[in-house]
Amino acid sequence: MSDTQHHTAPAGATAAFTALGGNFFRASELTRGPWHPQQQHAGPPIALVSHALEAAAQAHGLQHLARLTANLLRPVPIADMEVRVQEDYVGRNAGHFSAVALADGKELIRATALFQREDDVGLPDGLPGHPLPQAPKTPDASPVQRFPFAHHELGYPDLVETRIAQGRMFAGPSAVWFRMSHPLVQGQLPSPYQRVAVAADSGNGISAILDLSTHVFVNSDLTINLLRKPVGEWVCLDARTHLSSHGGGLAESSLYDEQGLIGRATQSLFVRKRP
Repeated sequence: MSDTQHHTAPAGATAAFTALGGNFFRASELTRGPWHPQQQHAGPPIALVSHALEAAAQAHGLQHLARLTANLLRPVPIADMEVRVQEDYVGRNAGHFSAVALADGKELIRATALFQREDDVGLPDGLPGHPLPQAPKTPDASPVQRFPFAHHELGYPDLVETRIAQGRMFAGPSAVWFRMSHPLVQGQLPSPYQRVAVAADSGNGISAILDLSTHVFVNSDLTINLLRKPVGEWVCLDARTHLSSHGGGLAESSLYDEQGLIGRATQSLFVRKRP
């Protein structure tokens, strides 16, 4: 890439990414996360990887993203990115794909995905656990609340609208509705799976039980399992954090749309006291 590799979009950015042609995309300030002013929240770039994986799978008629696992190798800069996709194996009813996201030639995210072919399958009445559970409250019944790290700089809290369905952000178990306020890629409507990916990496934050001023608790991965295709613009994370005394932890989120449960998301946590 040219010397514009670390160009960032103006403050009036209206999408998380702009397609540059080929496999290249330019990140805007709408991807900015809470950890560093020049680094992205992991949700948008994971969603960008999903965007590329979905295109590869759809070429084979595989429409349902059943699982997406993203390994976060390095902090993701607000910069020009390349996303490369590989077909690992495609069968009659399922396909396995992998992808890597890079900036400045460095690998930032490595991901694998399982796609399935959709079909109508009638389910018998009275199955245990069915009908599927609902989110604690609907989006309309949930008050608006911006992320606590929102400030005067454009960032992830401006990319998504958030509403509290249960609990309180960054204060233990909580359920939060997310809706994208801007496109993921300029000029394109986000897919249901991309909407989920943008939100799902926030489970660790919204369910935090440690004080960020005294402890570091970061995730180096995200796995999303979906039992069906989400519908509508809203995605709810009902999230909680579990910690060990040995420096590890797990954040897990039940995922909902307005019709009910759609799946789960998990994040492995690295936990340390600040010096």
